[in-house]
Amino acid sequence: MDNLTHSLIGAVLGQTGLKRRTGLAMPALIIGANLPDIDAGCSIYGIESLAMRRGITHGPIALLVLPLLLAGALWWFDRWQVRRGKRPEERLPIRFGWLLALSFIGCLTHPAFDWLNNYGIRLLEPFSSQWFFGDTLFIVDPWLWAILGAGLWLSLRLERKGSRASCVIAMAVFGVAIVYIGGNLLISARAELLVRAELQRRSPYFADDPHLLVVANPVPLEFWRREVLWRARDRHYGVDFSLWDDKVHLGYQPIPADPAPAIVRSEPANMDDPRVAELARGNPAAEAFLFWSRMPVAELQGDRIILRDQRFMNPRIGDRFSVTLRPPK
Repeated sequence: MDNLTHSLIGAVLGQTGLKRRTGLAMPALIIGANLPDIDAGCSIYGIESLAMRRGITHGPIALLVLPLLLAGALWWFDRWQVRRGKRPEERLPIRFGWLLALSFIGCLTHPAFDWLNNYGIRLLEPFSSQWFFGDTLFIVDPWLWAILGAGLWLSLRLERKGSRASCVIAMAVFGVAIVYIGGNLLISARAELLVRAELQRRSPYFADDPHLLVVANPVPLEFWRREVLWRARDRHYGVDFSLWDDKVHLGYQPIPADPAPAIVRSEPANMDDPRVAELARGNPAAEAFLFWSRMPVAELQGDRIILRDQRFMNPRIGDRFSVTLRPPK
């Protein structure tokens, strides 16, 4: 998720009463919720950063080490302020055990929420480079901003008035956010299930394919909709799904080379073209892209091959998730 979402999660957790456990509790939760994104600096490498992001800093070793470093840094900062006579009088005493626990809580929320979108996260790095996908929320979700932001504002306002209900409000808001996320998870599961069932019903071409992949792609703003993508035997396509319609509409297109006389409309992914592997070999950008890509597609344009990922082929995204392969001169 985006860093505003991560920060709001840490802040709302603090308002539930956790910030009263020790001094600097809120910084521990908010900084911790963003800390695994220290790998964002590798974005300077462009497309090659796809193989670097959401890996080692989001894995189990980092999630043990980063909270220790954060709690130690905050404890040192508090001692430094004491030595300089600058420590705020209203700050609670530092209880290192609680500071460490809250740093762990903050850091652990980060991969939990990053898993929710379709970009992917390597939760087991460096022990395994497997990508995990939640396919639940779009990477930037204004509805989640609104839920968390409004709840945080109300909780802080009640706190300033001396009301004890501020903690209750924060707990309730966090519960609403979990319900919203759970609902989106069910929408994605429903969309994937319907499309998979319809594909397998219409043709043995899909029913007999053990590698049939169906992905319910979240879309911006409209949490009730999904762009459902599928691929089988190097063919791919996508259809829209709406919770209000609760149906899928798959068109037909005759493809003589396929075992069925008329199957669901699709287009070639071209990943079996031998030129793809040949031109990608030794190309750092292409190798990084293919390492990250979940649904790669090769667009053949004369002597050029453009690698894209089916999840990010919307024209509004542009060429941010693509690599162009050219034969050597």
